[in-house]
Amino acid sequence: MLVNLLRPKNTVSAHCDLPCGVYDPAQARIEAESVKAICEKYASNEDPIFRSRAIKIKEERSNLVKEHLWVLWTDYFKPPHFEKYPQLHELFNEATKLAGASGTKGSVDIEVADKLLGKIAEIDKIFWETKQA
Repeated sequence: MLVNLLRPKNTVSAHCDLPCGVYDPAQARIEAESVKAICEKYASNEDPIFRSRAIKIKEERSNLVKEHLWVLWTDYFKPPHFEKYPQLHELFNEATKLAGASGTKGSVDIEVADKLLGKIAEIDKIFWETKQA
């Protein structure tokens, strides 16, 4: 009898953890743009103290890019999305690696930052297509 009292009266379902509108690739893009800007500033400044601080901040921002991408990958996108967009897993894998130690976290290469922004743009395009469905 107690079990029946505690059992939920309504069952609800959603494709994401919270009502839509809380997920957006823009968060990853903003951090990636910051990473690119830091790489550009690093390249134009010879001061070792400035460069040391820039690297520390760039690594933190690269980590945030990865976290924002992981949230989209694991919390927003669901099996139907991966069926419709079979390249999505590989796209996220490539993007998170570009933000990782072998990418912007471990490099000050502006071209790597541009590649990261390109992958995020591809994810963004798919994301907004799924929001229209």
